[in-house]
Amino acid sequence: MQVREVMSNRVLLLRHDNTVFEAAELLSKHNIGSVPVVSAGELCGILTDRDIVLRCVAGGEDAKITRVGAIMSTKPVTTTPDATVEEAMRTMAREQVRRLPVVEGARLVGMLSLADVARARSGQLLAETVTEISLI
Repeated sequence: MQVREVMSNRVLLLRHDNTVFEAAELLSKHNIGSVPVVSAGELCGILTDRDIVLRCVAGGEDAKITRVGAIMSTKPVTTTPDATVEEAMRTMAREQVRRLPVVEGARLVGMLSLADVARARSGQLLAETVTEISLI
């Protein structure tokens, strides 16, 4: 099974010039922990709730003026629509992430989450991936 068959095509995203406050509101409203960041239609990073806490709040920055681009994680781990779900799950486990931006070149085309995979399939690999990610 390929990633394109189970990924979400409707993706919330941020621009690098959004404020951290706007980003935090988006995360809260949708009860999510990370959002891809795009610039000129291309993936340039990912912002996590951890980025907000460690790089903005703990650093004493003002979330209403600090820009997402200043605190986002650059070079996010990604997958492609043509990758197999098994390959993507191994990447999630290795990199300790629950969501992968799906890209074609640098263009964001979707997101793959553990929940997407769980809806599509079950089994030993899914259980092992969740266990490995949850050990952090």
